[in-house]
Amino acid sequence: MRDLSPKAKRGIALLMVVSALGLAVMLVLTALRDHVVFFYGPSDIRDQASQGQIVRLGGLVAENSVTTLADGIGFTITDGTSSMNVVYAGVLPDLFREGQGVVTEGVLDADIFRANSVLAKHDETYMPAEVADMLKDQGVWKGQE
Repeated sequence: MRDLSPKAKRGIALLMVVSALGLAVMLVLTALRDHVVFFYGPSDIRDQASQGQIVRLGGLVAENSVTTLADGIGFTITDGTSSMNVVYAGVLPDLFREGQGVVTEGVLDADIFRANSVLAKHDETYMPAEVADMLKDQGVWKGQE
């Protein structure tokens, strides 16, 4: 490398830096690939989520939809256009109620969403941005702009 011109040395150094950055980006993306959880509304989940894939489902708890089942609590999440039945085997948050915005995380199993966790917020001010945007797009937003 002693008999290379300064221009060639800079080119080799630049190539090494770019290669190292590319490798670092590839490693980060590979590590995150298995930990990324996608967010869907009831209108999108059937078409875009795979069976058994861990995803988040958000929307409003439909009125008169909360029921006690043998394997947990059932309720329906709606975005004003479509609805998705949800089964949850845990204890619901104190702020959970019909007409309230929620985000659930779990897997799609046929036409039922099996939630592993349920997150409820006390008003639209603290609602996750994804849910608020979806409700605005569907025309059922009740909060302030």
